[in-house]
Amino acid sequence: MILADAGRPQAAPAGGEPHRVYLGTVAMIHERRHALARHGAALAGLAVAVVAFAGAARAADPAAATAAPQQDPAARALLLDMANFLARAPAMRVTMRSGYDAIQADGERIEFGERRQILMQRPDKLRVEVERSDGERGTVVFDGRWITAFKPADNVYARVEKAGTLDDALVYMVRDLQATLPLARLFTKGLPADLDRRATSVALVEECSLFDVPTTHLAVRSADVDLQLWIAKAPQPLPRRVVITYKNAPGQPQFRADLYDWSVAPKVDPAAFAFVPPAGAEQVRYLAPRSPSGVPAAPTGEQR
Repeated sequence: MILADAGRPQAAPAGGEPHRVYLGTVAMIHERRHALARHGAALAGLAVAVVAFAGAARAADPAAATAAPQQDPAARALLLDMANFLARAPAMRVTMRSGYDAIQADGERIEFGERRQILMQRPDKLRVEVERSDGERGTVVFDGRWITAFKPADNVYARVEKAGTLDDALVYMVRDLQATLPLARLFTKGLPADLDRRATSVALVEECSLFDVPTTHLAVRSADVDLQLWIAKAPQPLPRRVVITYKNAPGQPQFRADLYDWSVAPKVDPAAFAFVPPAGAEQVRYLAPRSPSGVPAAPTGEQR
């Protein structure tokens, strides 16, 4: 990967049958019926072999599609500057507003969205507050030993032990728990090496003035996805927008995210990473999602 998908969300079951809701990192048994296949992404993101970054520069003509990969050393340097800055940050806080395409059985493209408030502290702390476009909310916490997911609407939580670093926990969430955590690779120390290894081409698209700070628009390409990044032109080269196109998937669905309210020196309350079950909360089992036969996964911003 690089930022693409790591535990893609599953399609809603046919016929209005009970649906397992995957909340951030946890899947809890819950009744849910959908008229549309949401292919929902609860917190998508970061697989061990994370998504291969990809981004394509605008093609002026059809021949551009078969042209040799663009090798722009300056653009690659900008990409790796961003990655190294994020990998070195001792802590981060950011809000992510994302949307992803759910390709329906008849080919119709439907967008669903989510908002996440992410707080991380190296070497081993993470908290994510999630709100989906349908109003469903959830919280995922990693305290260095336990990964906990909480669903306040039902007052239920699931917990699994996984002592280690933040990188270890993120990999475990995606690879073993099959959780969805969009762009989770952004918060791992291995991001620079993954990007450099998997990006087959990196190109400068333009200098963009539409954000609150000037940004550089890059197009990155890998074998599986096309990735576009808007990186702040500032002492802190933070990503402000990400668009990923799953070019080999049916319908070529996209994942889109705007990242704002960044802080790489947030004031961190240790209590933020300590989950205390509310009164009456019920602990339930983690459930690894099963992909319905013949149903393609939806884009979530990360790829295993």
